[in-house]
Amino acid sequence: MDRNRLGEETSPYLLQHRDNPVHWQAWGEEALAAAAAADKPILLSIGYAACHWCHVMAHESFENPVIAAAMNENFINIKVDREERPDLDAIYQHALALLGEQGGWPLTMFLTPQGEPFWGGTYFPPEPRWGRPGFPQVLAGIGAAYRSDKDKVQQNVAALRQALQRLGRPEPSPAGAGGGIDAAFLDRAAERLLREVDPLNGGIGTAPKFPQCGIFEMLWRAWRRTRLAPYRDAVARTLTTICQGGIYDHLGGGFARYATDARWLVPHFEKMLYDNAELVDLLTLVWQETRDPVYAQRVAETVGWLECEMTAGEGGFASSLDADSEHEEGKFYVWSAAEIDAVLGERAELFKRFYDVSAGGNWEGHNILNRLGHPALAAAATEAELAECRALLLAARAARVRPGLDDKVLADWNGLMIAALARAAQAFARTDWLALAERCFAFVRDHMTGADGRLLHSWRGGRARHPASVDDYADLCRAALALHEATGNSAYLDQAREWVAVLDGHYWDTEAGGYFFAAADTAGLIARAKTAADAAVPAGNGTMVGVLARLAILTGNEAYRRRGEEILAAFSGEAARNFFPLATLLNNAELLHKPTQVVLVGARGDAALAALREAADQASLPNRILLTLTPDAALPPGHPAFGKGLVNGKPAAYVCDGPVCSLPIVDPQDLIAALGAIR
Repeated sequence: MDRNRLGEETSPYLLQHRDNPVHWQAWGEEALAAAAAADKPILLSIGYAACHWCHVMAHESFENPVIAAAMNENFINIKVDREERPDLDAIYQHALALLGEQGGWPLTMFLTPQGEPFWGGTYFPPEPRWGRPGFPQVLAGIGAAYRSDKDKVQQNVAALRQALQRLGRPEPSPAGAGGGIDAAFLDRAAERLLREVDPLNGGIGTAPKFPQCGIFEMLWRAWRRTRLAPYRDAVARTLTTICQGGIYDHLGGGFARYATDARWLVPHFEKMLYDNAELVDLLTLVWQETRDPVYAQRVAETVGWLECEMTAGEGGFASSLDADSEHEEGKFYVWSAAEIDAVLGERAELFKRFYDVSAGGNWEGHNILNRLGHPALAAAATEAELAECRALLLAARAARVRPGLDDKVLADWNGLMIAALARAAQAFARTDWLALAERCFAFVRDHMTGADGRLLHSWRGGRARHPASVDDYADLCRAALALHEATGNSAYLDQAREWVAVLDGHYWDTEAGGYFFAAADTAGLIARAKTAADAAVPAGNGTMVGVLARLAILTGNEAYRRRGEEILAAFSGEAARNFFPLATLLNNAELLHKPTQVVLVGARGDAALAALREAADQASLPNRILLTLTPDAALPPGHPAFGKGLVNGKPAAYVCDGPVCSLPIVDPQDLIAALGAIR
């Protein structure tokens, strides 16, 4: 291990480090064997391409030949892209938390040659700073401890090993909690979450602020159930402020990962595929009821950004855009007043007034474009002029040095975006968005499946690699079912069923229920995590509850519904103790227990059927399951709409609540009214 081997990798993040003087290795059997042979501890560094502090530590320490020499002398150095190996990241982030440290990236962990952790941290400066030890001092101390105090190292290893084994065993429901995730539980949870919403700016808490789409979907669902205005207002205020804040790129489209302030003005400028997928999904759902033109505009602009900047391979979507360009965070996105004047000329004053541009700037002497002072759309003529101004500025911005693009394709993140596009395509009647979703799905299915028929997690440069997680399968099953609903193509339903069978065969916990994050045959893991807690992306177990709910109705196979109930039972204890990170699980529990089925019957191409379909797509119904049947198609005998069909030769709709279906509906306006009355 006398050289840097990252040049052999596909990850853009790993390739960023291929010229470091550090003898970096990728995670694998060879690197672990080298550590064992040399009896050296492993220095494990986990980050990702768009991570600002990862770049800082790389520049300060990993490019420093003196620090690199100390790393090479005393450690086997392994670099991991947390987006390629979320299974490894989850284990070692949890180990850091067990040590009493706050997690994050870059993650810096010290392991035995067997991969077991004994100490760690996140970012370390090159010299003592901010009350943190310098990285050279950390290296010297850990190296000395490993050589001369192995008993203490082994004590740490043993304690962490025991705690890490509990990753796959959520504690049972506490005594008296009952464990039931029913409507009353969901109402209590929503009421408690509402108290955490910033009443002025929206979002949860103060700064920093993340979009938290799962939580705000919970609040929107509570509005749909109860019709209590505070739930609706909290969601609308949050989405409007996000859409008009600096967290949104008002020139190129797309949302940054989070805001560093309470007002959503100052973003951490990286753009992630998964955030944008979740925001497109939530904006679509809320727009279906509010018809807010700002939401519609942001969805369209974000899909436009996706097409222009994030398409990779032959239809997959890239992972992220960096926060930095020219070693400066946000430089690509911010403006001076003089720059605006130079590009826009006489129009500059109008634009500066609407987008909060001043000579002194609104952030560290620069201007982050935002419309927090003008959240509502202006008159049509004014908005048209502002759109022309934005186009001119976007063209001028194109000449700047662009942030780095991480163009690897991740199965789970692409699944999130496919589902969001499919649903937005239905709501906004955009067949081009549906085609984009189908193209991406075909890419993942055709290029990210191994010879054994199982999914792989990551693709770049013609190579699909790394074992899939439960999130990959869950998000792609959800995407397949969204495409089935949008197109009526049964191949998508069949694919979802095949992937669920893989999950059941390789990921299911046969002792306690729920899906493990990694497959049983994933090599090199010191523990198998099992969780329903959402992290940066929705938890696969929570998503699977919704997938199984839909499959039970679409196929008539009650085994799917029972499996969904088993997942809820496995994590009901966690929900009783702390429901804050379980939004995806709770949202899909409502879908499992109270689905709204809309069955459309008619011949393909029939204009009357299309009108009913358009009406069905207008309602904001998070629990809707739509099934379109030809007149000769048959539902399973147990389905509440079994035997329903055309009415006097005309297409008809049936709205089913539990085991009871409505009378046939043939008028689109009547269908809109029927769906609008559902809670």
